[in-house]
Amino acid sequence: SLVWAATPGMLFQEDRQSSLHPISLSWVSGYNNSLAVHSLMDGKDRVLLYVSSHVVVIHDILGNRQYHLQGHSNAISCLCVSEDRRWVATADRGPDPLIIVWDSFSGVPVRTIFQSHPEDGVGAVAMSQDAKYLATISAGRVQRVCVWKWTLPTEEPMCSTELRPEFGCQDYVIFNPQNHHEFVSNSRTQVIFYLWVSEHTASLFSLQTFNSVVGHFSQSVFHFNNSQALTGTSAGKLVVWDMVGPCTPSEELQAKPHSVKATKVVLMQKESLTVLTVFESCIVTGDVKGQVKFYDGQLQLLTCYSHSKVGPIRSISFSQTPPDPPGTGASYSDSSNSVSLTPNRNFILSTSDATVLRVATGMTNFEKVMEEAKKAVSAIACHPRQTLLAVGSHCGLLRVWDYQQTKYLVSRIFPEAGIQCLSYDPEGYFLAAGFTDGSVDILDAISLQSSCKEFRFSHGPITHISFSHDSEYFATADEKYSVTVYKRVLQNGSRCWEHLAGLHSHYKPIRSILFGVQLDSSEPRLLSLGEDRQLVEYDLNSSSKDHLVVLHRDRVEQIAVPLCMAWYPQLSTESFILTANNCYKMKLYNTTTKMCRMTLLGPTYGSPLEKMQILPTTNSVDPQKHYLVYVTKDKVGLQILPVDGNPHKSSAFISHPDGVSDLASSYDGCYIFTVGGNDCTLMKWEVNLNALDAAASLGGEDLIPFYNLLDGGREGEFFRELEDYFYYAQLRSHGMDTLEARQVSTHIPLEEIPSVMRAMGFYPSEEEVEQMINEVKFSEYVDTGEQVTKISLGDFIKLYINHRPAFGLSMTKIKRAFQVLGYDNENGDKVIDRGDLLLLLQRRGEHMTEEELAQCLTTLMGRHPAGEGSEPDTDHPSGAAALSEEEIPEEITAEIFAADILGLPIAE
Repeated sequence: SLVWAATPGMLFQEDRQSSLHPISLSWVSGYNNSLAVHSLMDGKDRVLLYVSSHVVVIHDILGNRQYHLQGHSNAISCLCVSEDRRWVATADRGPDPLIIVWDSFSGVPVRTIFQSHPEDGVGAVAMSQDAKYLATISAGRVQRVCVWKWTLPTEEPMCSTELRPEFGCQDYVIFNPQNHHEFVSNSRTQVIFYLWVSEHTASLFSLQTFNSVVGHFSQSVFHFNNSQALTGTSAGKLVVWDMVGPCTPSEELQAKPHSVKATKVVLMQKESLTVLTVFESCIVTGDVKGQVKFYDGQLQLLTCYSHSKVGPIRSISFSQTPPDPPGTGASYSDSSNSVSLTPNRNFILSTSDATVLRVATGMTNFEKVMEEAKKAVSAIACHPRQTLLAVGSHCGLLRVWDYQQTKYLVSRIFPEAGIQCLSYDPEGYFLAAGFTDGSVDILDAISLQSSCKEFRFSHGPITHISFSHDSEYFATADEKYSVTVYKRVLQNGSRCWEHLAGLHSHYKPIRSILFGVQLDSSEPRLLSLGEDRQLVEYDLNSSSKDHLVVLHRDRVEQIAVPLCMAWYPQLSTESFILTANNCYKMKLYNTTTKMCRMTLLGPTYGSPLEKMQILPTTNSVDPQKHYLVYVTKDKVGLQILPVDGNPHKSSAFISHPDGVSDLASSYDGCYIFTVGGNDCTLMKWEVNLNALDAAASLGGEDLIPFYNLLDGGREGEFFRELEDYFYYAQLRSHGMDTLEARQVSTHIPLEEIPSVMRAMGFYPSEEEVEQMINEVKFSEYVDTGEQVTKISLGDFIKLYINHRPAFGLSMTKIKRAFQVLGYDNENGDKVIDRGDLLLLLQRRGEHMTEEELAQCLTTLMGRHPAGEGSEPDTDHPSGAAALSEEEIPEEITAEIFAADILGLPIAE
């Protein structure tokens, strides 16, 4: 097998085959600096292993190559590596957490444990010296400790025990190298020793309090003399634990476990100890000042490595083999207590400020291997003509990356504020940076030096920056819901921009600002879209200094919240703006009238679209072929245009489980870039459009993909019921009582669309009904000048699938409405008063008249309206009020409203 024949370094010896996926991970920049960085190889090849978000990266530093271990759907929370560096165990926390054991030689996942800690995921993991066992600790408030023999194909642990909350959050665990039946874990305040001797049995050793201040615990290790354990603290001390009892497991241990006592607390230094590990016959510590110290078994200092610019040590990893040639440091030998005044291994340090350094044997200098952003990476922008990517971080670090050569070219630090967004001008001469303090800086795209005086006209962090096509204007949006426009001027013969005007144009967060070109001229136009459902277009020609004129203000949604927009490619004679909302719908609006021309089902991959761009294309074979690139909360995806609701025309992959912060695409459309904000990670994705086209073709043509979206498909009961309603609507349109011969048709009049929709369980509002009818009515108007008056069954199925709720009716939405409109009754239930409900229906939203409400209620409650074969009751009120008093309780809960009034079989 591949694992059996694998050798160290094999991952980078073979040429990588092109991926069969539409999007494949090509490179990762940045890593999780709260987890350890491990040295896999340190010779002619220097290979590191570290975690970036949900991906394990095996990085050949000298060869500038990466291999990615992908399998987790949540961000990886912990990892460990076997003594021989072959086996890597990773675990995550979140929905459906996994533990995966990888073969680092071949990159193959050899074992996956699915139900280890299903409630909260894994907070800490360790591997035994013989690489056969794993110890895991769950991440919840009530923690569970498990021991697994991962070589066995079972989902059950060898043994487990539960920890009480007062033990604190145990976030570090390590095996005894000389006895895999023992391991130790610690929280900031408690150290726990464990002994497991048989299946489903685990014992906790003694816990102890101290008379002196020892500080918070950091890490624990077993002493190489096999009779002691050590714990480092934030007060620069080592707690020495003595273990009394036999060194090998026996049947008597279960009845008489070890006793563990803290025999002394040794002050090692003033600085806090952050890392504690054992290397051969040395105790090694790392601290908050970046010092690495080596001690012998009696805790006598042997040597110290330090550098003034090294931050707090997060991990220390020694190379597996001695360097060649060996180091020349002085050493002495004394049987089993052999120590060196200098270590005979190179080692890798990682720090909490996202820097990785290498220290060579016998050398005192620290070689910087990687230096990444220390805070959230939330801004990226692709150069419009070159293979350059600008990356900005909240720590003020701005870097330009050559994504073809995968190396950084130039950087600049802005110490005053973090970088929130970036944008190149269309020519690529300038780079605009928006900061968290509301300032905007225009930089030279090559040197990153300021080209204009810094602008400070926004009162909140800048969220968006965009240039007009001719660079005559650029605009920003900020967190205070304002749009600010800047106009280009000539100063001393050079191009620059000056503040034109700003406007508080929205009352909720602005999701997009977009420059475009007027249809009848080359003049720029500017639009902004906000969560207030307003699409605002500005009149740039009429705007003057400190006066930004609004040309149009249109409400684009009734209930849903718009999240992003883009200019739709010119695929027909009509021009559109494409938007996406939080109900998984994409909408096309006429660029002139702002009329909603089409509503379409968008990608449904767990969360709605957050950002989208038209993918640049260099396709000379078919210039009409266009694609959309988008990100959801945690995924990046591609969509074939035109959008029509076909789910096979879209594909998405997990990019940043904790949230995607920004999106960019290369000028030639070959690469997509995403950043994950707080995960400090940039990912480069390679695009394979042929794979997406193939997947769409395999999904079927014409109506086949849409039939599959119906419950039961083309042969199901739902489709037969739809056909029946469709032909019943034909009868209604011809007249139910006519005696003339009927002409059977494959179409129904547009006026029948709402009735058939409601019969099929989709209950559109009046505005949605109007949009559906207009969508069909004007579908051919631009080309033929005529309105469509009827719709076929096939077109109706597409209309139904694209307009109905993406996930059907939900009790959650009804309960949310009662949370907003109702009050708490004596039982603590959210209820709405019967009279208030009737008034709300008649006065709010698409309000109903009393006659309409009475007719609806009589139909819903299975009653005949008064006057049809019976005399009205003059002793009681008439209409809706009379019916409600008799049939509807005075206090209405969400459950009563859904089941008893509406009669809907809605699941939770």
